[in-house]
Amino acid sequence: MAARDRYSRKLECAMCGHSGYAEVSEDDMPTRKDPDFRVDELPRGFATERPSKYPDKHMIRCRCGHIFKFQQKTVYAAGGEPRR
Repeated sequence: MAARDRYSRKLECAMCGHSGYAEVSEDDMPTRKDPDFRVDELPRGFATERPSKYPDKHMIRCRCGHIFKFQQKTVYAAGGEPRR
């Protein structure tokens, strides 16, 4: 089984301001055709609207009903930045 990179990412709703940190992971194999992005845990008040193996296509729904992309210009938890 391949290793996975794990990191935390702050989610923040632009409509109501609700926020929290999501725990996510991606495949650690650079030769793989996709990153196999997965949301391992979402903060209360957020849900996956449309899953994707790519973080820039994974859609999140806030408790207020606003839907947005997972990958945005948001803040990472300390030490939670993904490797490049």
